Amino acid sequence: MLDDTTLREVFHFRVSLVGAIGVITVGVVTFILLLSALIVLTPIRNILPGYNASLRQQLVDEAARVDSLQADLTLQRQYLNVIRQVMTGDIQTDSVQSLDSLQRVERERILEQQRSEATEAFKSEYELKERDRLMLFDNLSNRTVQQLYRPVRGAIVQSANPDEHRYYTTIRTAKNEHVLSATRGHIVLIERAEDYSYTIAVQHPPFMTIYRHIAKPLKTQGAQLEAGDAIGMMDGRKDLELEIWDAGVFVDPEKVIVW
Repeated sequence: MLDDTTLREVFHFRVSLVGAIGVITVGVVTFILLLSALIVLTPIRNILPGYNASLRQQLVDEAARVDSLQADLTLQRQYLNVIRQVMTGDIQTDSVQSLDSLQRVERERILEQQRSEATEAFKSEYELKERDRLMLFDNLSNRTVQQLYRPVRGAIVQSANPDEHRYYTTIRTAKNEHVLSATRGHIVLIERAEDYSYTIAVQHPPFMTIYRHIAKPLKTQGAQLEAGDAIGMMDGRKDLELEIWDAGVFVDPEKVIVW
């Protein structure tokens, strides 16, 4: 580069093949480093294939946690409302319900509100076609049929199969989901396994229900239960295994509980 007035050299540089390759290489490496930092350090990575799966799982976990917190908050509000009524003399102390009873009443109220004419019609048609599957001890004994409470909200991932010596039904649940008693009875066993989960056996004369892989028991051994009382809590890492036995005879949970 020359000064046009004095024709003196102001600046000069030499272009070579090696220099051009070096400049291009440095530019490509710099671009790759900047792009990698942009992907790793900013939320833009969530739009790339393979990253959105973790975000979806995180959203599912957060939604389940919010539902659990909302349910607990509702129970606490109901409990405080009952206490307030007792203190003001609106109701007597012997009529106060437990949290488990309030939870059962609230669930029954929600289920009642969600019913519709289409649901009732489907239920009647289903019971008519599958009447034999709704009997608890059909072809086993002449005992009175007893309706069982759904023990947990979740999806059945594996059915029982006595031919393969699998006498339990596996249910996948969300984190902090409560396990409920199928009907009235009392806890006869709470046992801790090697994987730090708990097995709870509940006697409902004349049959017994067994719940495996419970993360945290909420009752003590010998506790008396009503249908729908919470007996434990799941952590979402292990699936619940449910067994039902009638005097040593296996009963398929899917045939006696409407999921």
